Amino acid sequence: MFFKNYRPFLQLFFLAATAYILHRAVFFGLHINTKNFFYSIELLYLIFFGTTALLYIIVLVVKKKNFEIVGMSFLFGTFAQMLLGYLILRPVLENKSEEVTIEKINFFAIFILFLLFETLLTVRLLNEKR
Repeated sequence: MFFKNYRPFLQLFFLAATAYILHRAVFFGLHINTKNFFYSIELLYLIFFGTTALLYIIVLVVKKKNFEIVGMSFLFGTFAQMLLGYLILRPVLENKSEEVTIEKINFFAIFILFLLFETLLTVRLLNEKR
């Protein structure tokens, strides 16, 4: 029972760790210098891992209280995460240099990756039998 409750978090952790390693490998292979980034890749992965885990915890609590509004709570949580993502990305968007393009692509790739992870976890949760 203990492992069943924490299995999605372990899966999320391993998916995030694998994605991070692949992300770093691609940047290393393409000789992309990340030292000039406004936010480090590690910080972005940590922020999005935390928000995804928090959103999943909220969805689990809502599932126990009222299963009918799980989807709406997921949508609201995703909206809040998008708002947080915009607030984090705002300093990068205000920078007009050409070097920022890679950082913007990097940010959105990580954002979409974690959005995919949380969507898959929520879909799996909604498909469970009550």
